[in-house]
Amino acid sequence: MRHGRWGHRHGGEQTERATTRVQLELPTQALERLQRLKDKTEAASYAEVIRNALRVFEALSAEHEQGSEFQVRRKDGTVVSYQVFV
Repeated sequence: MRHGRWGHRHGGEQTERATTRVQLELPTQALERLQRLKDKTEAASYAEVIRNALRVFEALSAEHEQGSEFQVRRKDGTVVSYQVFV
């Protein structure tokens, strides 16, 4: 992981940045999934997709820690249990 904590203003003065650069190595299949999600959600970048995924995963994880169970209601009205954490 490369930390991009310090940016540079014109003239060489260092300024603190609010972001950190992270480099990922993904198998081809995972990159294709990321691209499909980016296209499907009209996200501006892969980073936006990942930030959104982290928010969802964090919320689901918090619910799981409190003992919540997850269900999905399908178009036909059928409700099925959904195992997010196995």
